Amino acid sequence: MNAALRAALSVAMLIGFYVLGVVQLAVAGFLLYEIWTHLSGTGAAKLSWLVIVGFGAVAVGLWKALRTKPGEPEGLLLTPQHAPDLWRLVGDMAVAAGTRAPDEIRLVPEVNAAVTEDTKLLGLAAGTRRLYLGVPLLQTFTIDQLKSVIGHELGHYSGSHTRLAAVTYRGRLALRETLSRVGRFNVAGWVFKAYGWLFLIVSNAVTRRQELEADEVSVRVAGVDAATSAMREIPVVAAAWNFYFGRYIAYGWEQGFAPDDVFGGFRHLYYARAAELARMRAEEPDSETSRWDTHPSTGERIAAMRALPAMRHPADDRSATILFSDLHRAGLALQGEVVDFGDRQVLPWPQFTAAAMGKQMQNRADRVFRSAARLTGVPESGLSEIFGLVAAGRLGELAVEFFPQNSRAEAPALFADIMEDLIALAALHSNVVHWQHSWSEPARLVDNWGHPADLTEVAKLAVAPETLDLALARIHHAGVDIQAARVVEAKATATGADVIGLMANVKVDGQETDLILLSRGFLFVPAPKDKDKGEERIGRMLASNDVAELARTYRFVPFEEVVGTQVHKAVPINAELRLHSGTTITLKESYTGDTVGDSRDTLADVLRQLGERANRA
Repeated sequence: MNAALRAALSVAMLIGFYVLGVVQLAVAGFLLYEIWTHLSGTGAAKLSWLVIVGFGAVAVGLWKALRTKPGEPEGLLLTPQHAPDLWRLVGDMAVAAGTRAPDEIRLVPEVNAAVTEDTKLLGLAAGTRRLYLGVPLLQTFTIDQLKSVIGHELGHYSGSHTRLAAVTYRGRLALRETLSRVGRFNVAGWVFKAYGWLFLIVSNAVTRRQELEADEVSVRVAGVDAATSAMREIPVVAAAWNFYFGRYIAYGWEQGFAPDDVFGGFRHLYYARAAELARMRAEEPDSETSRWDTHPSTGERIAAMRALPAMRHPADDRSATILFSDLHRAGLALQGEVVDFGDRQVLPWPQFTAAAMGKQMQNRADRVFRSAARLTGVPESGLSEIFGLVAAGRLGELAVEFFPQNSRAEAPALFADIMEDLIALAALHSNVVHWQHSWSEPARLVDNWGHPADLTEVAKLAVAPETLDLALARIHHAGVDIQAARVVEAKATATGADVIGLMANVKVDGQETDLILLSRGFLFVPAPKDKDKGEERIGRMLASNDVAELARTYRFVPFEEVVGTQVHKAVPINAELRLHSGTTITLKESYTGDTVGDSRDTLADVLRQLGERANRA
């Protein structure tokens, strides 16, 4: 079956989806008529309610999909005046591809390129064409690689793949909206689910064929070498992009800081990590494709490209950045369009790294300081109180909380790594050391002469009573004030915590509660007694709220506040949490509540670990 017939079938199935919805609504109307014709009173009302619930989800989903319109175009609009060389290149590629050039070019913060077309009359009338180019591709690609990517996207125009994009968008939206509202036990929804799966199989086969057709245009206008090079480079750039945001931006962003050049730093990292990226390029691309994939695998696409007739093209290995008079300025303009800094402190990269690493170090220390305060009975503690525990031979009482698998006699030696961080914090606040930013390796703590700070030996001395005085002498000699390291957040928060489990309608102290299990504690959110669609309810909440903000709004119980656990029943879970404050919290799992993935096992494991920690202490 060729691509045109597949596309026609895909559109026909979309129409069929709406027809199926109308038929089901007609059936619902007929059932309601029959119910009230032959029954009356409470029985008719109950049956009618079942029909309305069963078929109402279908109606709501279809109605929302029909009313929803695609959003406004994203990204930074690049006019011919902003990037004349890029526009010239795109125009030349459009001629080579045998299609009309796009009306707009937009810069987007993604490792991707895409085209859209605002069509009318189900794709019969052409409309505004837009080409989207990801800034990381422009930062890292050669001219040849960029030609290949642009040629591929223009191939979607020449193959008329974008003409039905709006129809397909609405169809997929209708499917998603309708199926998301159909419960597991809704008989009316079973037909839609089966139809939806069939539609996705057919439509995904269409898009995979269209990608291969667009690849043919890419090879024709840019050459097989450029096309395969770009295809192999995209996963490398994507991995570097994810690493950049995950390791360089996210941790500081969560701490309330932001770099002043969000996108510009990526190019520095990309070239600084050349050796690591070269190893990724040497790996063979994935060659497996699933029926649920919208794109063929990279290996399959490369093999198909190499099987095409060879086309001679002059090589151009110059950087694609030359197509801009100032790509850095364009990146800053894009940043202004798409990045919301909120109330974060915006800093140049070196200061951003230093501030973020310092805050992260303080957060880790605060966790230790809070435990030390509980142990010593003081409102707030710092490094000096911990040294007091060492001198009194009580460090094991504190250390066992962090190393629950070890005894009080064994734990102090393991605490040396934590002690090193605490001493380093005091040195940082004493201006003896500072954090040094680097694109080629992780940030590191260095002294005022740029040498790596080495506090390992002094930390080992500081965890034993018999060598504590020697450690203190060395710390003082280095100019470090131990009073400079003290708690900042005396109460634990959920800042930077990850979601590790979701359980809807758990009974917490007898009340219906949604349990959001975080990597730092339990988040309890009041829940309705209706246990239907609990997973969807929690999902919406997490999609629109930061967990740290939720923890400030609802009841958050950090793991560090739990002094012990007792599991009365394993299935369903019936357990108690005992807190340092003397409070007891009861948790009772419900058979009818929604549990996401392995969340129940995760909760059981957390309860076990907390219990073991308490037993060790």
